[in-house]
Amino acid sequence: MKRSPLLVIFITVFIDLVGFGIVIPVLPFYAQGTKFGATPREVGLLFASYSVMQLIFAPVLGRLSDKYGRRPVLLISLIGTSLGFLILGFATTLWMLFLGRIIDGISGGNISTAQAYIADVTTKENRAKGMGLIGAAFGLGFVFGPAIGGVLSRWGINVPFLFAGTLAFANAILLYFVLPETVTQDHPARISAASGRGWRQLIESLKRPRLGFVLTIYFLSIVAFSIMTAVFSLFMMFRLGYDAFHNGWVFAYVGVISAIIQGGLIGKLVKRFGEPTLVIIGSLLFSASLFATPFIGPAVGC
Repeated sequence: MKRSPLLVIFITVFIDLVGFGIVIPVLPFYAQGTKFGATPREVGLLFASYSVMQLIFAPVLGRLSDKYGRRPVLLISLIGTSLGFLILGFATTLWMLFLGRIIDGISGGNISTAQAYIADVTTKENRAKGMGLIGAAFGLGFVFGPAIGGVLSRWGINVPFLFAGTLAFANAILLYFVLPETVTQDHPARISAASGRGWRQLIESLKRPRLGFVLTIYFLSIVAFSIMTAVFSLFMMFRLGYDAFHNGWVFAYVGVISAIIQGGLIGKLVKRFGEPTLVIIGSLLFSASLFATPFIGPAVGC
């Protein structure tokens, strides 16, 4: 397993998740400021526009990486991410915020391409370890991203986006000089990064009762989590008077707890209680926490 390329891939995914984490606590306040005056509905659409573009264009980037190589697609993705964040940081109108989010979403297929790159440079024996780097980058990015966004917001509400854009561009430069290509005429892609097959597999999986039920639960959980992340910062502002700085640390706290559970405790809990029991308990706790959130008052937050 080649360490240098994997380190670059780890940094790429980590920076991508840092940027994602920066957006969560800061964007609602930025969009609702006097410069833009976005409504809560428009804030939700800002979050949704990124995800919709990513859903549409991730398969396209995957097919391009299969045909032209992982390296150019990762470079284009990082440059697009950088451009999207810089547009957010320098935006003067609401439509520019949407433009920045859309560009970031279009270029947001680097996760699947990064996974395909790892598959190209690893063997079957150490591929799981290589893919584990993606999970580690996710966890660390979601811990550091909100905290960085909250801290940088003290120097200006747009500063976190400028920082994220600069970070993504620096990562593109690193990738250009360090990351070798894995897909050539003599060495075609081992695993396709395109999602066409994935969609067919998803449909087939949904037809299987038990697996389809688990996937449905996971989908509903992600929907609920996405709704929470889009409106939580605004809720905390109106209910507790929290600004982007305080919300950044709240989300960082969530990331730390998630990293501890997923990185250390989940294996022991599965061995003791079994996966079905943990799915039920986790879903109930998640649901209970969401139901309890509207009843949080100033006395609870102080």
